[in-house]
Amino acid sequence: MFIELSDTLVADFDIIDFLDRLAANCTELLDVSACGILLVDHQGALNLVAASTEQARLIELVQLQNLEGPCLDAFNTGRAVEYADLHDGDSPWPSFTAAAVASGYRSVQALPMRLRDTTLGAVNLLNRNTGPLSEDTIVLGQALADAATIGIVHQRAMARQEVVTEQLQSALNSRILIEQAKGYLSHSLSLGVDEAFGVLRSYARSTNRRLTDVATDVVEGRITPPA
Repeated sequence: MFIELSDTLVADFDIIDFLDRLAANCTELLDVSACGILLVDHQGALNLVAASTEQARLIELVQLQNLEGPCLDAFNTGRAVEYADLHDGDSPWPSFTAAAVASGYRSVQALPMRLRDTTLGAVNLLNRNTGPLSEDTIVLGQALADAATIGIVHQRAMARQEVVTEQLQSALNSRILIEQAKGYLSHSLSLGVDEAFGVLRSYARSTNRRLTDVATDVVEGRITPPA
């Protein structure tokens, strides 16, 4: 499983497939009945992104719809949340507990998906047995959640870097076009290069167009701004 988490570094990374596999593997490796995963979006809201079963998916939606549940607590506090017997009547999440119990689950363990001071979401482990998970199981589960978080953070950083690189390349391409347009106007209007740039810029301003767009039209022969 830890080897699979390195898949975030490949070019065709699919976060939904990645988290679906994480949910399935958590269920198997941690010997729990079901797993659901919530992830925060860019606006700070949690969203259901994966579940090992349809029942688990519906239970996670109950958390989000009622703004209550172990995953929300784990996300908000950055700490693991456990409830060993959902049948005891003292659960702090009445809507979530009712949905979980109706689906046959008797205990829950939520683990934050965290990296240092940043929490990206939470992993929910549902069990049909009462009682807490073993310490070793919780440690392994948290390690999987943390490793997945690191992978997601790296993937997001790579995506941001790609955007920055694309923006830089676009700026360089724009500069090349502008230089070509300046050379063209300098030759065709018998002007100095600085004067040619002044003509290009004045035309762009007077027509309320982007300088790059005007330069493209000049280079491609669609317009020749007057001197």
